[in-house]
Amino acid sequence: MKRVRIIFGAMTFVLAALFLSSCSFSIEFDEALLIGKWQKVNTQEFWVYNEDGTGYTWDEADDVTEEEAQTFKWTLEYSSQTGNVLTQIHRIEMTGADALPKTYTITNLTATELSYEDTVDTDVIHHFTKVQ
Repeated sequence: MKRVRIIFGAMTFVLAALFLSSCSFSIEFDEALLIGKWQKVNTQEFWVYNEDGTGYTWDEADDVTEEEAQTFKWTLEYSSQTGNVLTQIHRIEMTGADALPKTYTITNLTATELSYEDTVDTDVIHHFTKVQ
C-alpha cells in the first residue's frame, strides 16, 4: 500500500510539473499568413501587409482613403520568451522620419483571422479579418 502511495504521489508531481510548464508554450506563426489586406473587426479601419516588410493603414471612418494611407515598416519575430512579436514603425509624413516602433504580441494568425495585443497595454487586443 505504501508503494502505491509513493507511485501516486510521484505521478501527481510529474503531472503538475507538466501542466505548469505548458503554460508558457507558444506557437510560431507563419509570416506568409500576415501578407494581405485586413479589416479591423467592427470598424472601417484597414491594414495592408506587403511581402517586402512594408505596409499601410487607413481609416475610412476618419474620411481617410487608401490613397491617403499612412505607411509603415513591419517585422514579425519569434522567440520562446516573448512569443510572436509584430513590430510596426510608422512613417511620419510631415517630416519623412520614422516614428518610435510599436510592438504587439500576435495571439492568433490564420488565413482569415488575426489577433494581437499591445505589448505595453496588454488590455488592448485588436481583432482583424482578411478581406483580400
